[in-house]
Amino acid sequence: MTMRLHLNGSEAYVATGGRDFDAALPAVVLIHGGGMDHSVWALHSRWLAHRGYAVLAPDLPGHGRSAGAPLAGIGDMADWIAALIDAAGVASAWLIGHSMGSLVALETAARHPARVSALGLIGTGAPMAVGAELLKAAAAGQHAAVDMVALWGLGPAATLGGSRAPGLWMLGGAQRVLEASRPGVLFNDLRACNDYKGALGAAARVAVPATVILGARDLMTPLKAGQALAAALPDARTVTLPGAGHLMMAERPDEVLAALRA
Repeated sequence: MTMRLHLNGSEAYVATGGRDFDAALPAVVLIHGGGMDHSVWALHSRWLAHRGYAVLAPDLPGHGRSAGAPLAGIGDMADWIAALIDAAGVASAWLIGHSMGSLVALETAARHPARVSALGLIGTGAPMAVGAELLKAAAAGQHAAVDMVALWGLGPAATLGGSRAPGLWMLGGAQRVLEASRPGVLFNDLRACNDYKGALGAAARVAVPATVILGARDLMTPLKAGQALAAALPDARTVTLPGAGHLMMAERPDEVLAALRA
């Protein structure tokens, strides 16, 4: 099931996990990472939607099936998520974000505390620095940027195969999602992550419990950066997945779900 909401003059595409959205249920918002879209939450959105949650898995503006231009900064994206929660007709929501989405969730909780009931931060870190070569390739629209994100985003086993769903190739799947993004979107998102310097300050202002899920072999957001962010949160529980890379929802879907459920 899906829904379309009108926000700031543009139409937003929102997946709801295969069930009609019911604003009377506890709400959860799943926020994708840079250059990605709602499809990265295919497994987790369905599990949550079929177990008592009202699921919102949006494509951020300019991503996937959502209209409009991509938002330039993490703060702009956070304000958009708060507006999404309002437009859906719920008072507050559990925000779960991956990579760039984790920064968006964090900033939303700091800026709009009444709209957030809990946080799940996956593949996160402070700072979330992006290498100069990756930024350069993304700015030029080179396919090398897609390759770097896909290769660096997966742990060693995942790049060779390792999918728990027979017939699926995690590396190729990651490349296809990134290739489908509109021109300039990946660079926009990488730059937003690299330019965001407020993570530790935002973390200190978060008043809700947070679960921080980190990959021990994450090359995009190194473990120590995630641990630094977790340490700045007043009420955080950290789960580290041995051997996992950055794209944990694909690599370790069951472990990610178990960590969020706990």
